[in-house]
Amino acid sequence: MAETYARPRFGEPREPKNRVNPGSRFAGVIDFAAGSHARAAIFLILCGLLLFLPGFFTIPPIDRDEARFAQATKQMVETGDFVDIRFQDDVRYKKPVGIYWMQSAAVEAASAMGLPKAQLRIWLYRVPSLIGAVGAVLLTYWTALAFVTRHGAIFAGLMMASSVLLGAEARLAKTDAMLLLTVVAAMGALARAYLSWQRGEDPANPPWTWPAIFWTALAGGILLKGPLILMFVVLAIGTLAILDRSATWLWRLRPVWGLMWMLVLVLPWFVAIFWRAGDAFFTDSIGGDMLSKLAAQESHGAPPGLYLLLFWVTFWPGAPLAAMAAPAVWRARREPGAQFLLAWLVPSWILFELVLTKLPHYVLPLYPAIAILTVGALERRVLSRSWLRRGAAWWFAIPAVTSVIAVVGAITLTRQPVFLAWPFVAVALILGLFAWWLYDDNRAERSLLNAVAAAMFMAVAVYGVVVPALTPLFPSAEIAHALRNVVCVGPKAAAAGFHEPSLVFMTDTSTVLTDGSGAADFLGQGSCRFALVESRSERGFVQRAEAIGLRYNVAARVDGYNISQGKAISIAIFRSEGTE
Repeated sequence: MAETYARPRFGEPREPKNRVNPGSRFAGVIDFAAGSHARAAIFLILCGLLLFLPGFFTIPPIDRDEARFAQATKQMVETGDFVDIRFQDDVRYKKPVGIYWMQSAAVEAASAMGLPKAQLRIWLYRVPSLIGAVGAVLLTYWTALAFVTRHGAIFAGLMMASSVLLGAEARLAKTDAMLLLTVVAAMGALARAYLSWQRGEDPANPPWTWPAIFWTALAGGILLKGPLILMFVVLAIGTLAILDRSATWLWRLRPVWGLMWMLVLVLPWFVAIFWRAGDAFFTDSIGGDMLSKLAAQESHGAPPGLYLLLFWVTFWPGAPLAAMAAPAVWRARREPGAQFLLAWLVPSWILFELVLTKLPHYVLPLYPAIAILTVGALERRVLSRSWLRRGAAWWFAIPAVTSVIAVVGAITLTRQPVFLAWPFVAVALILGLFAWWLYDDNRAERSLLNAVAAAMFMAVAVYGVVVPALTPLFPSAEIAHALRNVVCVGPKAAAAGFHEPSLVFMTDTSTVLTDGSGAADFLGQGSCRFALVESRSERGFVQRAEAIGLRYNVAARVDGYNISQGKAISIAIFRSEGTE
């Protein structure tokens, strides 16, 4: 296909003239959306919701991080204490307060609108993550406008929206989707300041918009996850300063006023928590959490190279095009735009690979840079024509493998074939196949759009149908359902052998986490009490019950699988005799 517009350099965006529609309905939708910023934003929001909402309301709390965040927020709402962060009686000082405030606001707003049992609805705690994910998609579009055309910026946003990793984080009530929003906002403002300096622009009155966005985003990132956002920014600035032998462009961000504004936003809570807990928060969050990640924290250690391997899955469907764009990006590495994006990406990626503790979401704030670099090569029609083109098969391989795993997993765990997911799986496979078969460097956009559509149908199949059907993976939900059906007033529970945070969240903050012997003692202290005893702790429970003469009945038994520990479990719900 003939090229329809000039090839822009990275950092020199130009809108194409008389673009030829490649002949795809999907491409026609993109052309319509690119007609204005408002259309582009609405289109990306709709795509984000289609990709993120399946399963958002129906998947139970996921152990352990999501349930811990949600329970700590729940206790804030229950106590009205929005300074301290606790999980039951223990302090939870690994992360600052930002995400807890956002989740509390969602729960309080729902309660004010009359939603019953708002504090027990996990999807309310996920609302900030959904907002963060959609906002990050829009900000990827906004950031990309500094480097590519509006048409290309939409594709960058679509790559982020459809990426497997962001789709997972949008459905989890924790910090990472919202942190991504703050990082992209900060880097987008930083990019505009840097590129205006590279172009030799020297306005008499530099705009306040970029500094306002930059320093506010830094403050938000610090309140969400501490100084981590500063790592991305400082490494990028340091790399650019070394390559250009100058960092004078930073004055365009008004650092004196900006630092003052950032401190105004972040200091009040840090002062309040220091007044409340002394240096315990800083010791636990920086020493106990951040610095401990230099070692293999919580059995999450892995050798360098793991993130590169995971990238091909977590950035699907953008990963194949990113591989094909890599040679062109390397050739353009000294162009201002490519240089900035590589400074955002490479130093932080190397650091994450060297740190022993590895979790997939750590590199999520680097994916927008990859998306924009890929789109830059896509727009200039310089994708690799070498053996890397074989990677287009990955557009079909991921839906195929995922479909097999999802269906086989559902049959294994539930003995149900989840037929409702099959039509969505079939459409996803067909679209993935089209993306692969139709690919060539002149029709790469059409292939990517088919792959994005495949991602939408896979989201419905996996998150919307299969995962909620895997009830054995969510024993806490089954236990909570059993306790809600009891007749007595104010049931109290103690758990032995199964201490997952989701159980506390879905039952009650006062749920006692103990051993088999302690559960027997708890059951003997009154009526309307329940002991949730995992089979490995039943012997201790029975022995102690016999020793104290406890009379009890078996109310129910829940069989399931503890995904945190990777083992099958069986939990008996014992009740004190006389309790209905």
